[in-house]
Amino acid sequence: MGFSVVSQEVFEQFRQQIQESGSLAAIEKMIEYFRQEKQHVQLFEMYKLRARAQLGLPLLFPGVSEELSEEQRTQLEDSLVEACDEVGRMLLDAGQIREGWYYLRPVGDKAPVIEALKEVEVDEENIEDLIEVALYEGVAPELGFRWMLEHYGTCNSVTTYEQQLAGMSPVAQQPLAALLLDHVYDELMGTVSADISHQEGTEPQEKTLSEIIAPRDWLFANSAYHIDTSHLAATVRFARVLRDEAHLRKALELVDYGSHLDQAFQYEQTPPFTDLYPSHKIYFQTLLGEDSEAGLAYFREKAEASDIRREGSLAIETYIELLSRLGHHDEALEAALTMIPPGVHTIGISPSLIELSQNAGNFERLAEHSKELGDPLGYATAMLFAKRQAEEG
Repeated sequence: MGFSVVSQEVFEQFRQQIQESGSLAAIEKMIEYFRQEKQHVQLFEMYKLRARAQLGLPLLFPGVSEELSEEQRTQLEDSLVEACDEVGRMLLDAGQIREGWYYLRPVGDKAPVIEALKEVEVDEENIEDLIEVALYEGVAPELGFRWMLEHYGTCNSVTTYEQQLAGMSPVAQQPLAALLLDHVYDELMGTVSADISHQEGTEPQEKTLSEIIAPRDWLFANSAYHIDTSHLAATVRFARVLRDEAHLRKALELVDYGSHLDQAFQYEQTPPFTDLYPSHKIYFQTLLGEDSEAGLAYFREKAEASDIRREGSLAIETYIELLSRLGHHDEALEAALTMIPPGVHTIGISPSLIELSQNAGNFERLAEHSKELGDPLGYATAMLFAKRQAEEG
């Protein structure tokens, strides 16, 4: 910990206050000093001393469990939370957002940190700290991921998504996947348009990526590409969590571009997406209502052919998720009950059995299934939800 230059007078005042006043009175005066001097770490430490002094506890924490009454423990915790809140907000006001969040984290109050993140001026000095708080600490993931795209580019953003964000729930991923999709789409539109302008002498007049590449097979001659092909493939995969039509159509256009690439860039994936771009084309078209029945049949076949214990649950969960998103709730519930063996770990792509039952308005089927498995907890849970659903009408 670094120390600023302090006049000798301050030390003499501290000595006099401690000698002439009681401990609590002296602590209060020192708290006021550190608050005025904006010495945040020292202020927090003095708050900790005050909390213990107020309870008549030894000022030095022994480092082992103390014999505290329930009331003492509650008062001590409340005092420390209050101190965290004040010091955290002071640090935010001083522009020290990362440090402020570390104090406010035990309080559980993200709101002032989010406001500070929205108002901060981002520069090369603070960008790493801001991304750490916003994205990695989960305070404002969408804002943090936008900064990452803007300041560190596609490569770092895709790697971060792959390694740290892909395990988030689909709902939490959606705004991040949308940002990445927009970024990659715009980047690809720029590089393709630049290539056409160079070769043809004018900018393409078509409005969408698919329209631009349709009449120009020469764009892909000699294994040419206009964006890192692994980034393209990853963005298409991540786009599966998206729900709005505009982004699904953008994802379909990226698939169209990827389908034109040399076979060396047609990366093999886990079933049901073994054929990366053809399978994703069917997936996005199914969600967009373009021959959905044929699409569901395709993914049902993939699910039925999948060995869940060897390949994992992706193929089966993808089929269930598609059924659910298209409103086939009874079929989605039945598929989940019959295709996923008891005790097999799933990856959380499809809705839970409770969610599927709620969507189908049918908890009796889940209760019956649980009874057949000898699962009293599952049976009781399903019956309780069924009763609550009936009471709520």
